[in-house]
Amino acid sequence: MAPDVQTVISLLEMLREKSMPAAQAELENLKKFAKSEGFNDEIALWDVPYWSERLREKKYEFEEEQLRQYFPFEGVLTGLFSLAERLFSIHIVAADGEAEVWHKDVRFFKIYDKRTDSQEPIAAFFLDPFSRPSEKRGGAWMDKCVGKSKVYKRIPVAYLICNGSPPLDDKPSLMTFREVETLFHEFGHGLQHMLTTIEHAGATGVNNIEWDAIELPSQFMENWCYDKQTLNSFAKHYITNEPIPNELFEKVKAAKNFHSGLAMIRQLYFGILDLTLHSTYDPVSEVSPFDVQQQIAARYTVIPPLQEDRFLCSFSHIFAGGYAAGYYSYKWAEVMSADAFAAFEENDLNNEEKVRETGLKFRDTVLSYGGGKHPSEVYRLFRGKDPTPEALLRHSGLLQQQQQQQ
Repeated sequence: MAPDVQTVISLLEMLREKSMPAAQAELENLKKFAKSEGFNDEIALWDVPYWSERLREKKYEFEEEQLRQYFPFEGVLTGLFSLAERLFSIHIVAADGEAEVWHKDVRFFKIYDKRTDSQEPIAAFFLDPFSRPSEKRGGAWMDKCVGKSKVYKRIPVAYLICNGSPPLDDKPSLMTFREVETLFHEFGHGLQHMLTTIEHAGATGVNNIEWDAIELPSQFMENWCYDKQTLNSFAKHYITNEPIPNELFEKVKAAKNFHSGLAMIRQLYFGILDLTLHSTYDPVSEVSPFDVQQQIAARYTVIPPLQEDRFLCSFSHIFAGGYAAGYYSYKWAEVMSADAFAAFEENDLNNEEKVRETGLKFRDTVLSYGGGKHPSEVYRLFRGKDPTPEALLRHSGLLQQQQQQQ
């Protein structure tokens, strides 16, 4: 999707300029906190994770276990399906028993289009939600079971695989907030596969979508986890059915942006390092990849790595994970997804008519065209413009931090 290397570098540089002051301020604040707790040494790289976690605990004062009680799996699933029906005018129906499954926990669902009178489903999906360490690899993913095909008259079918907390004894599955985000994320990928209108195998669903645009629907769906109306529709105590307290919800929202400056420059550092090695680095020169790493780290880190640092040897994303010259796509897609969600914010998240109207536009463009059109063209059809990073900076709290420092 990005037209050239320079466009990507320009974006990463701009984000660095916006986030570096916040990252430096966050580090200084962390040093003060560590000192107040009796740590009088200079903070090193390996100290940052420990003291960051201590500061997070003190600042937000909630435990994951406390949060879990408001996210029983069945309630979260119902809330996710209700959101999808509200935004995209679809109806999701459990069809357990209508397709063979590989484990008793696996569910099967069909999707119907509410905009037509047809009684035939337009898509279906399997959901394998729980962790099984002895037989299932970690992580979460969406994959294609069946692709949409005009020739074979096939509807799209997806696999949605997660590793959430399973039910325990007489307790239902109680999800961590991260597991909730992950479920929304993978469902976003699934929607792009299942709601496609392209009927040719090479371009249907997620096929032929460029790497830096493929995460748009998934990251877009994550935004709804922080929308109060959406969260209140399903975040209810598994015993009392009481909604999540507003104070706890606000802490969760605030915690999302904890050390957002440090998190931003970390991803930018990885992205620019990858891009430099794959674009301008000359492997026959006297400059080693580790020299390049140190040069970039001088501008993109608040604590430089040790001279002996060999992080590159374990940077598997760009050597064994399919992200060679593409690590920037994480941040590129974040810019797009934040800008896409901003379309709903601009139309007022409390205006149900506008939310549904914008949701249908998202369905008829981003979720519809698959690889049938260039991602830039598809995005402009939805948004009427190219994505800009302002929404990402605002959602990350970096715009507010910048204004406070001025």
